[in-house]
Amino acid sequence: MALHLTRSDELALVTLDRPDVLNALNFDLLRDLGAALDQIAGGNARALLVTGAGERAFCAGADVKELIGRSLEETRRDAAFGQAVFAKLDTLPIPSIALISGYAFGGGLELALACTFRLATRTAKLGLPEIKLGLIPGYGGTQRLPRLIGEARALEMILTGRAVMAEEALQIGLVNRLVDSDLLEAGESFAREMTGFSLPALGFARDAVRRGLATSLEQGLEIEADLNTLAFQTADAMEGMTAFLEKRKPVFRGS
Repeated sequence: MALHLTRSDELALVTLDRPDVLNALNFDLLRDLGAALDQIAGGNARALLVTGAGERAFCAGADVKELIGRSLEETRRDAAFGQAVFAKLDTLPIPSIALISGYAFGGGLELALACTFRLATRTAKLGLPEIKLGLIPGYGGTQRLPRLIGEARALEMILTGRAVMAEEALQIGLVNRLVDSDLLEAGESFAREMTGFSLPALGFARDAVRRGLATSLEQGLEIEADLNTLAFQTADAMEGMTAFLEKRKPVFRGS
């Protein structure tokens, strides 16, 4: 099987396992990824790590051999399918972290962009090279990249196909942290900076940021007020405030 779903305590781990083709995304792998994300969404994991087998690539993009000779209807259907799979990742109720070693190109970078956070080794290289094939990104790259690093920088990467090394990716906000140690261990440590907190509060906070970015400041503040009010109604909020007053560590139960 080209995709593995495993657990490490409260963390789920998805590994793309096609190292012979730099973990390229074919449609079978996308279907397996969608099924794994459904399983994770219905489970009790508190964070998700996404990685690729081997050190040469996180994911080098779509499997080009599958993209040739399709009809107009098939091309549109396949783009919608890939977008839908990545939307499942983008909207998971738990934080997701892409662990990038080596290449993250095309659909591989789009996969990483659909994650909440991105960690990378210093030798990682990230880009959207579709323009060099006479194409444009089709799994969300033209939409998520400018929202993350700004329109001008995103357009430069998309229109030139230029890849950026890890240091530049950190500078422009494309990745959150660079990792000098074991990438999986660093990812687990990063995830556990959040997994001890209230899951409802984590979800409300992320929802407030994302919904607010799609609207005006005034409307965003309304969204924040609504979600802040909902957070106060949870058992975790009562536990958190009580623990603060009692000078002890809170025990959040996700309710």
